[in-house]
Amino acid sequence: MPGVIVKRNVILRAVVTDKLKEQVSRELEQAAAEVDERLRQLDTSTRGYITDLQRTDLQRAMAVRKQIEAEKQKQTELRDALLERKAQVLELQNGTEVIRGTLESYVEVNVGDDLAAVMGGLEILTKDDVVVDIRQRAAGEEVEETAAPSIILPSDIGTGE
Repeated sequence: MPGVIVKRNVILRAVVTDKLKEQVSRELEQAAAEVDERLRQLDTSTRGYITDLQRTDLQRAMAVRKQIEAEKQKQTELRDALLERKAQVLELQNGTEVIRGTLESYVEVNVGDDLAAVMGGLEILTKDDVVVDIRQRAAGEEVEETAAPSIILPSDIGTGE
């Protein structure tokens, strides 16, 4: 009987270097600037609308203003989280490993295979975007989050929308 091709997750790790810290720091700074721009646009685009609405329906204007303030608060918290993450990235020690995210790969599963071994535990380690190691963890071996903190990229955090 032929095997079956299945999809599995692969952990992407990176060795911390000055280049990695600069790259991630720049991405986080850019994401924070985009959030600031959204805040400015939100303020500019809603100011006139609320003023006009206050003339016709004061209660609805107050409700809309409350919704806008809640969205501004959410965006401000997102920006602050991005800047805090940037500070954390700059404090990472060179040479340590961090988790950058997950990728997907395909693997063939055949009758008699140890499914836990086939599906689990593949990691790719990079240093300055060059693959330096591909590791197969033992079946049941957990990912050590404390030994390898995660660096969440701006695209992973989302826009708060």
